[in-house]
Amino acid sequence: MSEQVTFRKMTLHDVDEVYKIEKESFTLAWTKEAFEQEMVKNEFAYYVVAETEEAIVGYCGMWLVMDEAHITNIAISPSQRGKKLGEALMKAAIDSAKAQGAKLMTLEARVSNIVAINLYKKLGFQNGGIRKGYYTDNQEDAIVMWVNFDE
Repeated sequence: MSEQVTFRKMTLHDVDEVYKIEKESFTLAWTKEAFEQEMVKNEFAYYVVAETEEAIVGYCGMWLVMDEAHITNIAISPSQRGKKLGEALMKAAIDSAKAQGAKLMTLEARVSNIVAINLYKKLGFQNGGIRKGYYTDNQEDAIVMWVNFDE
């Protein structure tokens, strides 16, 4: 990472930039309104953004319920991939979740997304099973992964 990247809690002001990254990253993109709802109405939602001096370059959303954090979405701007930003963003999200009292974190990833699965394994996530046909765009299965912070 040559340029300085900082991590902070997402605000409603960040929705346009986050939505742009979402659209560039996913065939099943969340709507701009969905991100606005997460910021305004969902008391469980907590999002971390990765930002340079110029722009937001990534985000990670999670729902913090009791002592569990469920990653809802994570993406790095296509122009910023391959710079280890995803790993740094996940570490920032994990730190945020722990600071909010989370003892466990879980997520789903496409079974074909080997890059993401390998990153999650590197960060201590374990295989928790398969959700058959989880992704509605192509019925791809999802691998469920989790990490217990106390282990």
